[in-house]
Amino acid sequence: MSKPVAVVTGAARGIGAAIAQRLAAEGHPVAVLDLDATAGAEVVAAITAAGGTAAAYGVDVSDEAAVESGVARITEELGPVGVLVNNAGILRDNLLFKMSVSDWDQVMGVHLRGAFLMSRACQASMTTSGWGRIVNLSSASALGNRGQANYSAAKAGLQGFTRTLALELGKFGVTVNAIAPGFIETEMTVATAERMGTDFADLKAAASKTIPVGRIGAPDDVAHAVAYFVSEGAGFATGQTLYLTGGPGI
Repeated sequence: MSKPVAVVTGAARGIGAAIAQRLAAEGHPVAVLDLDATAGAEVVAAITAAGGTAAAYGVDVSDEAAVESGVARITEELGPVGVLVNNAGILRDNLLFKMSVSDWDQVMGVHLRGAFLMSRACQASMTTSGWGRIVNLSSASALGNRGQANYSAAKAGLQGFTRTLALELGKFGVTVNAIAPGFIETEMTVATAERMGTDFADLKAAASKTIPVGRIGAPDDVAHAVAYFVSEGAGFATGQTLYLTGGPGI
């Protein structure tokens, strides 16, 4: 039996790329979404080279019309959406007194508005078929992190959004869960270290000493957790937020 189509936003690199490749390896045809379709070409090539099915789409998840037309195109070309992973995200870090309204709005637009628009567009095919999986990427920063008032608020909002959708969609066979990663090595975290004027290797070494498992996370760690929530066997897990931090603290 073929697996349902999976849509992964922000899938051109980092965590999103790892998730897209993992779901494709699990047998899902994957729609690789990013702002520009060409950005996802490398991920699509890797998936197809491994024997999977994937296509890249350029969609601004904060734009209602773009989301609606993008999901319609995916449905026409790959099939009805059964899995949605809301991973797209940006950083506009700053202390509160330096943070602009644009910094706030852009982060909210991509993380929170984007998850809302994508979930609303994809839920119809899930509820119609009586089966679906939505996974939202939150963050350990949802519990608060200096210089990230916008990001922390958006990621905390995603957890409330997750619980509410779980309540609304459960009776239709759709589960909704969130994953809140801690320190994961990606291009984004490397860039953050550069902005801080910190050598990334030093930052990684220092962080590893504070994490019980003795290392920072990798994109594949997140992809593995997503694969669990998306699996058929995870049908009784919904409305949950998994803190994927290498230990009980952050």
